[in-house]
Amino acid sequence: MQRFRADVVLVEDDPADAELILESLGADAMGHRVHVAPDGEDALDYVFCRAAYAGRPPADLPRLFILDINATKVGGLDVLRQLKQDRRTATIPVVMLTSSNLLRDVAAGYELGANSYVQKPVDFAQFRETVRLLGAYWLSVNEPPPAPPGEAAASGPDMPLRN
Repeated sequence: MQRFRADVVLVEDDPADAELILESLGADAMGHRVHVAPDGEDALDYVFCRAAYAGRPPADLPRLFILDINATKVGGLDVLRQLKQDRRTATIPVVMLTSSNLLRDVAAGYELGANSYVQKPVDFAQFRETVRLLGAYWLSVNEPPPAPPGEAAASGPDMPLRN
């Protein structure tokens, strides 16, 4: 089990898809640590410092969740619900990256607080480009949320985001 601080939690039960996603994130993910959770239960244990991750510092929250709606053990929508219901994790951006294009899944994802819903393209080249763009935006362009109330913040509320 990985015990370091992860910048990204990737919840993907298919090892081949997980490897392809990691490779496709590209240069924008360089320097960002990724925790690959093989199922929803592992993802929740990781972020909430339970079970094998009990020694992980709770303040070390990821910048991004990439979540498959079809996660095993605990489904993707249930993982999303638990993340958004906890004040410590409610502001972490969650991207649903999934094979499902069912309207009810898209609606449920957004109703539960997903920040983005992306259907996995079937075409290999398009899949890689979609994931590369996803990583470019969320890891290089998007400004991450400030630390939750009561947690150590990198700067004060009136400090500029960037120098």
